[in-house]
Amino acid sequence: MAKECQICKKRGTMVWRLKKLRGKYNPTIKKRKYPNLQWVKIPSDVKKPAYKKFAGKRILACAKCIKTLAKKK
Repeated sequence: MAKECQICKKRGTMVWRLKKLRGKYNPTIKKRKYPNLQWVKIPSDVKKPAYKKFAGKRILACAKCIKTLAKKK
């Protein structure tokens, strides 16, 4: 459950940063990047099918899913 969006299953990825060292690139810096997860309460009257199973619950969702949830048609 931790560090994973419960809607789209987005999780952390490894990224490599090229560090320039004496005129040559030395790809030694590895870092794990995590998605922007936030606690959000899903309303019980949600109409989108992807959010139906989370209706009325408090879940960890990434910022992209929260933005999609706020859209009105």
